[in-house]
Amino acid sequence: MDTMFLVEFGENAIFLLMLVASILAVAVTVERVIVFNRLGKAPDSLMKDLISKIRGKDFASLKETDGKSVYKNFTSFASSEYSGGHDSLSELMQGRVIETRIELEKRLPILSTLGNNAPFLGLLGTVLGVIKAFNGLGTLGNSGAEVVMKSISVALLATAAGLFVAIPVVMTNNFFAKKLKVVIQNLEILSREFLASSLKK
Repeated sequence: MDTMFLVEFGENAIFLLMLVASILAVAVTVERVIVFNRLGKAPDSLMKDLISKIRGKDFASLKETDGKSVYKNFTSFASSEYSGGHDSLSELMQGRVIETRIELEKRLPILSTLGNNAPFLGLLGTVLGVIKAFNGLGTLGNSGAEVVMKSISVALLATAAGLFVAIPVVMTNNFFAKKLKVVIQNLEILSREFLASSLKK
């Protein structure tokens, strides 16, 4: 099989991969936005209300949950297990925090992988394009200089496409990582409130 055919095929495949990566990144972003908005909202009023009820040991009220807020789900779970004692409650809440982290981290590795590797894919596309351009220069000689320059300009588009995909994906991934950190920290606060309450007589 002609080597240049493979090079040209590879160059076109890179652009196709970039398109697929863009679509995948948008799909994951939309799905995670829906999940975080549904589960991870924590207005200050909600946290203050939950902490106030924990300190007041109003567990009957805390057990009520609409299933839409990760914080209400967590306090409902902890309230149900409160009577098991301090050590048992601590372990169960820690497990629940880990479970929540796993749920919220789902599909985020896709964004991380795309953000880290899109520039390299783009660079590979550029390298293949430059190979094709220099092959054209060798074949056509000086008369093919214009064709070669056009080929190189197209090749550089691959690097631009890689950066175009990577930059917003990395920013989006960092955004979700920050939101996840806030959710976990809030759950840790609630955990400490429950544990402190279980030590009070």
